[in-house]
Amino acid sequence: MNRGLILKFENLVHLRGACRQLRTVSYRKVYRGQWKPVQSSAHPVWSVLLYPQFWQKDKLISIALSQCRHLATKEETKKKKKKIALTKGEVAVRQKMTIEELARAMGKDVDHIYEALLYTDIDLDSLEPDSILYEDHIKLIVKKSGMKYKSAKLKEEKERENTDAVKRPPADPAVLTPRPPVVTILGHVDHGKTTLLDSLRKTQVASMEAGGITQHIGAFLVHLPSGEKITFLDTPGHAAFSAMRARGTHVTDIVILVVAAEDGVMQQTIESIQHAKNAGVPLILAINKCDKPEADPERVKKELLAHDVVCEEFGGDVQAVNISALKGENLMVLAEATVALAEMLELKADSTGLVEGTVIESRKDKGKGPVTTAIIQRGTLRKGCVLVAGKTWAKVRFMFDENGKAVDAASPGIPVEIMGWKEVPSAGDEILEVESEQRAHEVVAWRTYVEQQERMKRDVEVIEAKQKEHRMDYEKKQQKLAHLTWRQRKAVLYKANKHVMFSKPKERTEMDKNMLSVIVKGDVDGSVEAILNILDSYDADSECKLDIIHFGMGDISETDINLAEAFNGVIFGFSVKANESIKQLAAKKGIKIKLHNIIYKLIEDLKDELNSRLPPSVVENTIGEASVLDIFSVTVGKNKIPVAGCRVQKGLLDKKMKFKLIRKGDVIWRGSLSSLKHHKDDVQVIKMGMDCGLSLDKYIEFNIGDEITCYEEKEVQQTTSWDPGF
Repeated sequence: MNRGLILKFENLVHLRGACRQLRTVSYRKVYRGQWKPVQSSAHPVWSVLLYPQFWQKDKLISIALSQCRHLATKEETKKKKKKIALTKGEVAVRQKMTIEELARAMGKDVDHIYEALLYTDIDLDSLEPDSILYEDHIKLIVKKSGMKYKSAKLKEEKERENTDAVKRPPADPAVLTPRPPVVTILGHVDHGKTTLLDSLRKTQVASMEAGGITQHIGAFLVHLPSGEKITFLDTPGHAAFSAMRARGTHVTDIVILVVAAEDGVMQQTIESIQHAKNAGVPLILAINKCDKPEADPERVKKELLAHDVVCEEFGGDVQAVNISALKGENLMVLAEATVALAEMLELKADSTGLVEGTVIESRKDKGKGPVTTAIIQRGTLRKGCVLVAGKTWAKVRFMFDENGKAVDAASPGIPVEIMGWKEVPSAGDEILEVESEQRAHEVVAWRTYVEQQERMKRDVEVIEAKQKEHRMDYEKKQQKLAHLTWRQRKAVLYKANKHVMFSKPKERTEMDKNMLSVIVKGDVDGSVEAILNILDSYDADSECKLDIIHFGMGDISETDINLAEAFNGVIFGFSVKANESIKQLAAKKGIKIKLHNIIYKLIEDLKDELNSRLPPSVVENTIGEASVLDIFSVTVGKNKIPVAGCRVQKGLLDKKMKFKLIRKGDVIWRGSLSSLKHHKDDVQVIKMGMDCGLSLDKYIEFNIGDEITCYEEKEVQQTTSWDPGF
């Protein structure tokens, strides 16, 4: 090829690049200035495009630049002046930056970005200064410009003013008035706590409880014949409700520890003692079921000594009362002991000013909406009061006592059910009265903001940890493939991911078959909390993953069904209902709804669901065992086949079954027999005590003393190793 052709070819290449640049410039807006074609009378642009061979590259570029100059506006000139000073050639980039933002970050003009994108797969005609660039394109532009990129820090918001509500300072002792003691009844499950409380307030709660076990906390005011009032909190004794018992002790003045005389100290008894000690609350010991023949109150008192609960008769300060809650024996003695201890504690409170209290329990009622049971600790609660608890607030519409009777006011130490909450607060939340609804909104907004900030910090930590983990995995993989060429590397990666790439969506879901997605619905906040606490102890992810996709209060709804369908999940309901239309919808979509009233039955059902998702395990069932007494060989055609002379020591040998050869405790062969003979006859079965000759389906030399085991394989359903603790 002659030199003239080469020069012409180079000119054409340069001309093509210049024309493309010119066309790009002519069709876009720069900032807000609309392009107006400005043509030179001597050399119009169209003539350049029609007759490019007469124009040199530098003239074309000068025309393009002259057009650019006409596009510049005052606003652009100002922005150009405000270029950001770069730190050691590093550009702070983030996802979804616009062309304009990237230009400012790099300290360049917008045209520089367009020039960097000239020879890429991006359609320049569709780009505007406010067009969003993807992260890989942003990094490419920065690299082309000879700079380095780094992740931009999020803008720090101005520190918001703390608008949270807080408790009032301690009241003047002169304004304090006596209040009823708040007494929590603690003890092991089925030791008679609910029966005791039932006998004190003459109602039939225990008969209504599922299985006779208290499912969630209740607060009641008991009027004694002497005119004294005692507020009782009835907490569940089941192992699952540890958090609810702990919450009960933090708002209480006195703990009555119920221990069954025939059972003695049990696991939840010890836990209850610990809760009382942690809260610094005095104890009264109620030894229940003393009417039973096997009752031994003295043994109970001695067992409690090991846990630092010393009764008065042993020189301690804990009053012990022998009672029978079912027959009503000595209940007044117990009540008098409680009143006497309360008098010693001199319990007083300020009944004036803004209300302070604690949420004991919360639930969603169909007719009443979000409802809470609360203990008032300061001030007097009345209708119309504006309250804040957690991240929700209420304007009190109605108040009810433990019998469902409407009340107008609730003073310190009195339990009350409150209606008017916007959302359901969490059990244990502090209740504070505020001046107005506007102030309540401020408090809730601040608390939500604080929680969001904390969540963001946690998320960033998790993301950074994951990124570090992925980076380390990536580096390890790269090190393994470092000795390969890029073609070999590509082939290895293709083979590794081939089964996932070509698998159908259905097959991919089957790969995650060993996962149980769960929706938990409960009647009250404390019940849901208790179930979630149990599920938190799940530690068998290697067998089957447990994923809680949703939890909440209230009956099963259509939303729950749709969610369960999306995640192929199971709905577990505790003390809630599912109406007929919901059940029909669930049946139509193939969704399981499991409803329970007793917590341990719900957990057992959950374990059964986990077990059903585990692959069956193969178990060997031994049918017979034989020992090799002699060795000889038989010639078949040109081959010599080793034969073992055996005696059946246990069970029988069945030729149809599987066999294994064991030598010094190690299995050296598994398979089937090629022949089994008794004397010279072929047989199917050899029984215990009989001699036989056998050969294997593979050439293996026998040794005297080897053991041959006949067995069958059975598939057995696996059970999860997770132990919820009860």
